Amino acid sequence: MASIGPTAHFTGQVWAAHGLSHPELTTAEGRVLHTATTPAEVAGRLARLPTLEGFLLARHLVIDALLEDAIATGEVGQVLEVACGMSPRGWRFTERHPDLVYVEADLPGMAARKREALARIGRPATHRVAELDALAAGGPRSLRAVAGRLDPQRGLAVITEGLLSYLPRDAVLRLWGGFAKAVGRFPAGVYLSDLHVDADTPVLAARAFEAALSAFVRTRVAVHFATPAEAIEALHGAGFADARVERAGAHPAAPQRPGADRVRIVEARLG
Repeated sequence: MASIGPTAHFTGQVWAAHGLSHPELTTAEGRVLHTATTPAEVAGRLARLPTLEGFLLARHLVIDALLEDAIATGEVGQVLEVACGMSPRGWRFTERHPDLVYVEADLPGMAARKREALARIGRPATHRVAELDALAAGGPRSLRAVAGRLDPQRGLAVITEGLLSYLPRDAVLRLWGGFAKAVGRFPAGVYLSDLHVDADTPVLAARAFEAALSAFVRTRVAVHFATPAEAIEALHGAGFADARVERAGAHPAAPQRPGADRVRIVEARLG
């Protein structure tokens, strides 16, 4: 998990480039990476081909919309964003919802950088950063320990964005089981994430995309499920009774850009 850093910087710059972030949440590394990919991005858009920014924006905006819905209905009063990187979601949502408790969690190095950035912005006590190793079986940085410091009387949303493809399948299944147990300790809750499935892309294109992305982030990425149904079955096996794995591009919040249909959004509840 320590090698996920490059994409945290890159995606932070993508959000900023599209007016979704605060300047303090951008980094020099992110600006360099974003500049380097701009020619390919422009060429892809002109050719109406799926682009990296197309699916990144789709997953981010659709997760935002689903979280907003959960807050509006009263289902969720606090959020735990796992592997938060330089995501601006916590900043935007706590600005919009002053009573919302928002905990951004990541490995120590990224958590420290995020904490420093939020301190420069100036955040309320309800918006904070925690060190978390989501695969740890125990200890103060485990999911159980971090979630255990939240208010047991308020509904919880657990979010992962841009994480699952960098983990092996068995780790994804363990994470999902841990998230189901975490949500189950609260009166209500939801798990939101992005996910790729092979059925959305021709096999050769899928393998080419995986290879290109692996080279970009300097670690192997993978697609773990052949179909949405297979992913839903795995979510049920992890403990979620109600699970949806829908195309991001089908949601009204998704931008009309090539690539939005190449990513799925997970919305899972205990039932």
